[in-house]
Amino acid sequence: MTHYSHKVAVVTGAASGIGRALAVELGRRGATVAVCDVDAAGLAETQRLVEATGARVRGDLVDVAERERVEEYARDVVADLGRVNLVFNNAGIAYSGTVEEMSYKDVEKIMDVDFWGVVHGTKAFLPHLVESGDGHVVNISSIFGMFSMPSQSAYNAAKFAVRGFTESLRQEMALAQRPVKVTCVHPGGIATNIARNADQAEGRDHDELARSFDKVARTSPEKAAQVILAGVEKGKARVLVGADAHVLDLSVRLLGSRYQSVFAAAGRRLGL
Repeated sequence: MTHYSHKVAVVTGAASGIGRALAVELGRRGATVAVCDVDAAGLAETQRLVEATGARVRGDLVDVAERERVEEYARDVVADLGRVNLVFNNAGIAYSGTVEEMSYKDVEKIMDVDFWGVVHGTKAFLPHLVESGDGHVVNISSIFGMFSMPSQSAYNAAKFAVRGFTESLRQEMALAQRPVKVTCVHPGGIATNIARNADQAEGRDHDELARSFDKVARTSPEKAAQVILAGVEKGKARVLVGADAHVLDLSVRLLGSRYQSVFAAAGRRLGL
């Protein structure tokens, strides 16, 4: 028996990366898993991998940016699986470009998925988590929700927003004495396809961005999932994933606002 045995967990953005690894690890630990994504082929592969653990799994095509679709999804999952104990709002996309380079639509796209997707998933499932008597909201921010970098203003904005939203929610649940725990996750460099799938401002070298990301992405999705689930089991408010996340978080704490000058210099060397 584990902390996750016989619980029902929802994972968004589960077609690859951290989302897939979370779904598979939850299945291994005895949970019933509901997975969703916009990538049908990737989602089907995740379902196959979760089924191979012996767990029950439900898969749905869901765009987390669409509020009504997420609300419908929450109702369908509860009707089918009986309850929901955990929600991992993991779906996310990336964009690289300066404020001068990016369009309003670029910012809106990032915010719609990375921030509003988290809000939609939280709001849609929160009543069911309360009703379960043993609920947990797990929102995936980023180490870029702890500090900012050049060319990442839109992504930073979304991930900082997820952090603020989640930390406020945790306090609200405590004040209202709701049976729901809340955790905000800040992964560092995780070896996923997020950089290769990222949108970029016109004129930027997409392959160079992917190569630069590969150099710092030292944590596997599987290791990230194990760290996240360990933190969730302990009821932690914040989970940092990867040695780089811990080092960078400490650096920002020590430097204060001076980190911006240091990181701007690093950005020049990296061609950001």
